[in-house]
Amino acid sequence: MMNFIAMDFETANGKRYSACSLALTIVRNGEIADEFYTLINPHTKFFWRNTQIHGIHERDVQNAPDFPEVWEHINQFYTPDKLVIAHNNRFDNSVLKDTLEHYDIAAPAYQTLDTVASSRQLIPGLTNYKLNTVCDALNIDLHHHHNALDDAQACANILLYQSKHFTPQQIQPFINLIG
Repeated sequence: MMNFIAMDFETANGKRYSACSLALTIVRNGEIADEFYTLINPHTKFFWRNTQIHGIHERDVQNAPDFPEVWEHINQFYTPDKLVIAHNNRFDNSVLKDTLEHYDIAAPAYQTLDTVASSRQLIPGLTNYKLNTVCDALNIDLHHHHNALDDAQACANILLYQSKHFTPQQIQPFINLIG
């Protein structure tokens, strides 16, 4: 049975340290066991295109915690023995790394898996491997694309699907240690 955390960030602008929302979906023994969602005050300007994509405005995060405060609540999920997944994990891992760096917080080591890469290999033939396309192909509900919590849940469900239809030996090559 798989244990992992699915992570999804949204950013205020093109700077990777401008995290304005974060969601984690915690999977234990192959089941979604818990979730974490928060807005984050990035203390920076919002670019209209980012707001258009995720619907978060500067006024929405005025009273939200800043990232160091959020990190206190979630850092236990980022250890070498934990698997943290994301759909296009290069983006989400770089948002985490750059945001930690921005606040002069040491980046942790943890295992990671990209459900874009695993889907490309394990579910060939899709027109593209965007989150909504993979979810449609696997009949996974994606209620509000670019809402961090909905995206994290969908990502978790993609890996749960893959773990039911493929062997651990087929999934293992997609797991990497970073940090």
